[in-house]
Amino acid sequence: MRLSGYFLPTLKETPSDAQIASHRLMLRAGMIRQSSAGIYSWLPLGFRVLKRIEQIVREEQNAIGCHEMLMPTIQPADLWRESGRYDAYGPEMLRISDRHQRDMLYGPTNEEQITEIFRSAVRSYRHLPKLLYHIQWKFRDEVRPRFGVMRGREFLMKDAYSFDADKASARRSYNKMFVSYLRTFERLGLKAIPMRAESGPIGGDMSHEFLILADTGESEIAYHRDFLDMSLAERQIDFEGDLQPIVDDFTAQYAATDVERDPEAEKALGDALITGRGIEVGHIFFFGTKYSKSMDAGVSGPDGDEVFVEMGSYGIGVSRLVGAIIEACHDEAGIVWPESVAPFKVGLINLKVDDPDCSAACEQLYGSLGSNGVDVLYDDRSERPGVKFADMDLIGLPWQVVVGPRGLKAGVVELKSRKTGEKQEVGLESVLSMLST
Repeated sequence: MRLSGYFLPTLKETPSDAQIASHRLMLRAGMIRQSSAGIYSWLPLGFRVLKRIEQIVREEQNAIGCHEMLMPTIQPADLWRESGRYDAYGPEMLRISDRHQRDMLYGPTNEEQITEIFRSAVRSYRHLPKLLYHIQWKFRDEVRPRFGVMRGREFLMKDAYSFDADKASARRSYNKMFVSYLRTFERLGLKAIPMRAESGPIGGDMSHEFLILADTGESEIAYHRDFLDMSLAERQIDFEGDLQPIVDDFTAQYAATDVERDPEAEKALGDALITGRGIEVGHIFFFGTKYSKSMDAGVSGPDGDEVFVEMGSYGIGVSRLVGAIIEACHDEAGIVWPESVAPFKVGLINLKVDDPDCSAACEQLYGSLGSNGVDVLYDDRSERPGVKFADMDLIGLPWQVVVGPRGLKAGVVELKSRKTGEKQEVGLESVLSMLST
């Protein structure tokens, strides 16, 4: 992509209403613009990040046998009356009527909708278990929307739902999601810690939320220092096998959000206790027959008797993750994207666009990197070098390749790592091989 033709409306000044780093940087980097309170348009740079995160989430859901579908944003109120949640949910639900005066709502979540779909199609335990998910926009009418996409009213969410014949099978589905979430957040370049949580309006008696570590996080958390070294990167995972040992490993040590903290347990940990701040990016729930009973979602069991299916729901805030990643990955100059979610891998900077040798070298690199599957944002604008450097640091692409007349005379270009700030001079062929891996 050539920056001269790209829609990237960056801002030099920080908007006065942006209170946290991610909100400030997303506005300044030209990723989003506010439409109304808590509702944003996603501009090209921000949309690319959103889609990269969405794709990683999708791949990890598919890997555990969860099948993607798509449910509507607008739901009939009668479904929610069946479950008893229509009046209980509260003013966060946007209630509307269509032209025929039928009560409708803009879905804040989809337990009722998916239960209705399931009960109309599945009749026997032989067709279980089932794991279904979609990635769809939600709306919750927050009383005080703030912090940009971190706490907006409209947001993109992956929500999945499990259906099982008994509690033992339901626990296996829950464990699949638990481990899938750990893998997802690792692929996003984040350190996520699972913590026991309240189920809230979703309901149920088993729930974990996943918080990533960030100095500017919204929640105060405490956890055992062993979590810092825990990873799935070296583990071979069989999602059809017994995942309970992995779940046990990641829940054995103390970890708690501010509302769940235990002073006595923390005192006993001594120097092993770490306190900090975190941002919730995922939440999983097992709620048994809460919805299947109220909405008559039963199947015939092995003995022919009807049983109500055991259910769970599993959410990841896809749009929220964009802000959360920035909160965890930024510095004074701007965003520092993990490579897995960066909108482009490389920022190619032409220091002197009116120099034929510089332009020829940039065109060669731009074409060669693109041919090797590397996403490049080529700054071919007639701007001062300082402006180009500042913009590239602001938008946070993992690598910067700087091409200038002085370096070309020596047969080299400058390669900079945005994360470490390390710079090195490398030949044109070398930079191509280094960035194509």
